[in-house]
Amino acid sequence: MSDTIDLRLYFNFRSPYCYLASERMFELFDQYQVNLLWRPLGGWHGRSDPDRAKVKMPIARQDVARWARRFGMPLTPPPKSTDPTRAGAGSLLAEKEGLLKPYVVAVMRAEWADGLDIGDAAVLSSVAESVGLDREAFARAVDDPELHTQLDRNWQEAQEKGALGVPTFVIGDQIFWGQDRLDFVGEHLRDLGAARQ
Repeated sequence: MSDTIDLRLYFNFRSPYCYLASERMFELFDQYQVNLLWRPLGGWHGRSDPDRAKVKMPIARQDVARWARRFGMPLTPPPKSTDPTRAGAGSLLAEKEGLLKPYVVAVMRAEWADGLDIGDAAVLSSVAESVGLDREAFARAVDDPELHTQLDRNWQEAQEKGALGVPTFVIGDQIFWGQDRLDFVGEHLRDLGAARQ
């Protein structure tokens, strides 16, 4: 049996590409001995700035729709004004409570399959409670300045590691950017001998 491999994951809940990866990435991680270093981001971190997004958005919408069809995933985009910062902060509590996977999957489904505004405290709280998180602890976490600072630190770290966008998977000096790179992540983990026995 090999050693556990550190895998850094930079993730922004506002990214449709993170939605496309959300369930598949956890399925992949379950096949390997991975120490997931969860690095959620907030705001626009890891995404195109608003001016570039205006140009990129029509093409991205088509691209995301094609991928969603391929994976059989429902797609109902959320309001454009959705802010993912609270969802990112809440994910740090979910990780601490051992509920990261169900939280991430449920939040991404609520946002991208159901078209809900996860920046809305009531929507996000309902999703968190549905996966077993305590409503009051969650309400404190999503507005905790320390957790918001951690999201900013994660973005600084992402830039230092060479991340260009989200999702980005980093294993040692290897960087895999995009939901469509999950096969390469799996191949690399297999080459490292990290497959579960």
